[in-house]
Amino acid sequence: MNTRRLLYPVIAAVGITALGAYAYLEQRKPHSATEQSGTSSADRNNNGGAASVAPGAPAAVDVAKVVTVPLVDDLNAVGSIRSNESVVIRPEVAGRITRLNFDDGQQVRKGQVLVAFDSTVNQAEVLQAKAELGIAKANFERNADLAKQNFISDRARDESQANVQVLQAKLALAEAKLSKLEIKAPFSGIVGIRTVSVGDYVKDGADLVNLEDISSVKVDFRVPERYADLVQKGQAIEVTVDALPGKPFKARVDAIDPQVDSTGRSALLRGRIENPEGRLKPGMFARVRLILAERDNALMIPEEAIVPQAGKVTVWKLVDGKAVRTEVKTGLRRAAKVEILEGLSAGDTVITAGQIRLSKDGTAVKIAQANGQTNGVAVEPASQAARPADDLVPAKR
Repeated sequence: MNTRRLLYPVIAAVGITALGAYAYLEQRKPHSATEQSGTSSADRNNNGGAASVAPGAPAAVDVAKVVTVPLVDDLNAVGSIRSNESVVIRPEVAGRITRLNFDDGQQVRKGQVLVAFDSTVNQAEVLQAKAELGIAKANFERNADLAKQNFISDRARDESQANVQVLQAKLALAEAKLSKLEIKAPFSGIVGIRTVSVGDYVKDGADLVNLEDISSVKVDFRVPERYADLVQKGQAIEVTVDALPGKPFKARVDAIDPQVDSTGRSALLRGRIENPEGRLKPGMFARVRLILAERDNALMIPEEAIVPQAGKVTVWKLVDGKAVRTEVKTGLRRAAKVEILEGLSAGDTVITAGQIRLSKDGTAVKIAQANGQTNGVAVEPASQAARPADDLVPAKR
């Protein structure tokens, strides 16, 4: 009986121990496989990743050639089209309109009478002044003869002469008032739409009609004050207007205002455009492209090649299979490309990707090849040199 009591616990302990061992082994198998798989994946990443470089092995980089392209240094601004000459016709004296010698929108010539006022009273004043002047001249001639014969004093003769001069001035005044009743075109141009009709009584200074000379037009625009010293009279301008899309107009800087606007810190410039067809109208919104300079052989590299360091602008240049840090001076930026003013020459090769792998000058590098291209440089066999890519040409404006 005692033996049976001891046997049951032993059998139970052995069973529990066996089940625990089996469960442990079953759990251990997949965990080991996962670790092995993860280790294998990590090994593949470390071996195949571009960031891991074996000691002494060349660093993989992308490169591009320094190419020469035509480059235009320009400045964009907005402005307004203005007439070559513009005036609003206004009378100098009040009166009633008797004649309008033009049609709305008509071309008129310089000196043509545009508006005439009732001149009845003024013509009568002129006739009166002429008559009085005639009498005064006759009296002066008689007095002059009498003075020579000493029949009258010299004073009487001088008074008659002064009377002639007074009446001459009176006649000139009457004729001037009469001339103000006819308004003539001060220059050749196109009249606008009149605001008066024949028979209207208008006061002096009232607006009658506008006159515009648009045989050539002006374009006024402003540039920031930092460019005021770069612009000169005669510089080329390209003007486009929204009303005539796709048709640029060539112009030149005609005048530069010597005063800088203190509010906007900008300088006013004026260009002139020939407008024989009259397509450009005063008041149109204009987009102006001012050509500051043109360079036929500007050196350009991708922006990715620029590596700032300690306040300097540098690039990594490829020399005999090794990377050499070179300080450069940059200029304009166009279409993700940078102009190089100093530090590089046409045909040099610069590194555009992988600079982080370069620790010092003279680091050996290799060009990372992908389908025969490396960021714009074609990778040839070791006996051939790389060719510059076409994508370094600035986009056309």
